[in-house]
Amino acid sequence: MNAPTIEQAVQLQLDMAHLVERTAPDGFAPRIAAGLDVAYAPGSDRLVAAAVCVDMTTLATVDSAVHEAVADFPYVPGLFGFRELPSLLPALDKLGTKPDVLVCDGQGLAHPRRFGLACHIGVVTGLPSIGVGKQALGRYEMPGLQRGDWEPLVDNGEIVGRALRTQDGVKPVFVSVGHLIDLDTACDLVLSLSARYRLPETTRAADHLGREVLAGRVSVQDVRD
Repeated sequence: MNAPTIEQAVQLQLDMAHLVERTAPDGFAPRIAAGLDVAYAPGSDRLVAAAVCVDMTTLATVDSAVHEAVADFPYVPGLFGFRELPSLLPALDKLGTKPDVLVCDGQGLAHPRRFGLACHIGVVTGLPSIGVGKQALGRYEMPGLQRGDWEPLVDNGEIVGRALRTQDGVKPVFVSVGHLIDLDTACDLVLSLSARYRLPETTRAADHLGREVLAGRVSVQDVRD
């Protein structure tokens, strides 16, 4: 299937945004979280998409998978779902463990059309998903300096996420709903996954794996084994 044009991609986001569900399923108590990240070769569209499953209690990696590809959609801010989803979905399919929640290195509702990568992959897979961005879309006050402090992230008068302090005195991350989750629960899960560092262990593990495979220090076969 050919990649959509930029105009088609924008319209698809507008058409699909109403599918996002902003509440968690009854009895939602995730045990396995999957971190998703894409590493790119410098100056190239060659990429490695990584999915790493982490035990929510121990933060230990319990499963991982990668998918190598060449992106067929251009780098356009706000349209990363169309660039990265075609590789992230095969990586997820290769996992032997089904995650209870997806944690994306990117935005969910904190997006100009309220349909960032975390929303897109959540709607397509039907899994609860969270966006954890390093940069903010919108305006916010700086949260207090203590771990767990937060302030609302606001875009055009709408609360689209939170600036969340995951470690004392460290820059906040920007958490937003992806799909099938509420903002309070999303922030609680991100804090649980960020016991030691600013970024969730899911993001750190997926980022590391993708870079290692891209650099040739870990082979795809090693990940499968």
